[in-house]
Amino acid sequence: MNKALKITLTIILFAIVFIAIIIGVKFAYDTYINSSYPLKYEDEVYSASAEYNIPKELIYGVIKTESNFNPDAVSAADARGLMQLTQPTFEWLHTYYSDDDYDSSNADLLFDPKINIKYGTLCLSVLLERYDNDLDTAICAYNAGLGNVDEWLTMSQYSADGKTLDSTPFGETNEYLKRVKNNRDKYAELYFSK
Repeated sequence: MNKALKITLTIILFAIVFIAIIIGVKFAYDTYINSSYPLKYEDEVYSASAEYNIPKELIYGVIKTESNFNPDAVSAADARGLMQLTQPTFEWLHTYYSDDDYDSSNADLLFDPKINIKYGTLCLSVLLERYDNDLDTAICAYNAGLGNVDEWLTMSQYSADGKTLDSTPFGETNEYLKRVKNNRDKYAELYFSK
């Protein structure tokens, strides 16, 4: 075998190995993205997004932050399901903002992804309307509750204008806001910005 042929075969071999490595890295990256930022419950998310005019990436951002897609998740405050709703919130939303036949006194219904996503998205819609479409204030209210947010809005150290929050006294809520927005942005980049 002459020297030129050996060099050519070596180059071809290196090219094949390099391409295999690139394919392997891409496969590993795609696997990581699909497991870290899945598009689970698409029918439920797309339906709720259309019904309540809430961006899909925001719904996914809340689900990822709240439960990481565990429909059986329960918090220390007894918030349940994918979007972590409490029974009193479910009852409040059901009584005032829905005409379906769900028994809102049955908190176990919140483990049903369809119901949980519908009411979690409805909650986001109500909060955005209440806080003049200020996303940060609405997300803080989703986490800390209306009472807390309404009180913070009256305090100049948390709100300069009395309508939007600049910060909150709860480190957990400040971190929650960052996580929801980061997850929302990642979903937008991966799936919804094209």
